[in-house]
Amino acid sequence: MSLMLQEEIVCNRELVTGIYQLTFRSAYVSQNAKPGQFVNIKCCEGFNAILRRPVSICSVDRENKNVTIVFQKRGTGTSYLAKKRAGDVLDLIGPLGSHFDLSENYKNIAVVGGGIGIFPLLFLLEQKQCVHKTAYIGFRSKNYVVLEEAFKHNSHELIISTDDGSLGQKGFITDLLEKRILEEGIKGEKYDIIYTCGPGPMMKKVVELASKAGIKCQVSLEQRMGCGIGACLACACKIKLRDDWQYKRVCKDGPIFWGEEVDFDD
Repeated sequence: MSLMLQEEIVCNRELVTGIYQLTFRSAYVSQNAKPGQFVNIKCCEGFNAILRRPVSICSVDRENKNVTIVFQKRGTGTSYLAKKRAGDVLDLIGPLGSHFDLSENYKNIAVVGGGIGIFPLLFLLEQKQCVHKTAYIGFRSKNYVVLEEAFKHNSHELIISTDDGSLGQKGFITDLLEKRILEEGIKGEKYDIIYTCGPGPMMKKVVELASKAGIKCQVSLEQRMGCGIGACLACACKIKLRDDWQYKRVCKDGPIFWGEEVDFDD
């Protein structure tokens, strides 16, 4: 169950240009949030940013009751959010949305994230107990790389790519995933599941690769949301059925879906 809460901000800092890490203290969200879920934040009073802003949960410290989100300053709402300071009160609703499937049957997992889509995957890596965890994260350049140490700490293997080759391997992160899947196919080993979040074309490629290799895949969609509770239908996405399709709401029915369900060409 999600609640409307007023929580104290512990810290808010800029990681790299335009990317902010905000931690707030919340006994309820820290104890009830699951990887893949988000909080919907009221960024200011008045009419300058009426709609709340949905932000994925990036990390949870259950012992200290702290919850961390990371967001990009892109418009009016997130500009107000970037100005928040320790001690300010954060008006939020959460935790919201569906969560990743964390079945104990998945012993060997991979996460694939691009840009600001990496953040919910860190929460998953923190919480998922399994034999081997591989993290693939891609960025435009080294100037946009964030949370590298946190991903390294929470995975057994970290693979980074940048479009310009300024850090990690040059190229798209999906190129590295494809190469690895082919190698694992030769060795007779493969991931039990792949989780992905990021740009639509990247997730589409991940789903295609997983399907070819016979690997389960879950995606976290990032459509722009309005109400965040399923009322306005602004975040509708096209979901495949057997011989048909239907629209579902990312905020209410998602944001987590099985990869083969999503029509990325809509």
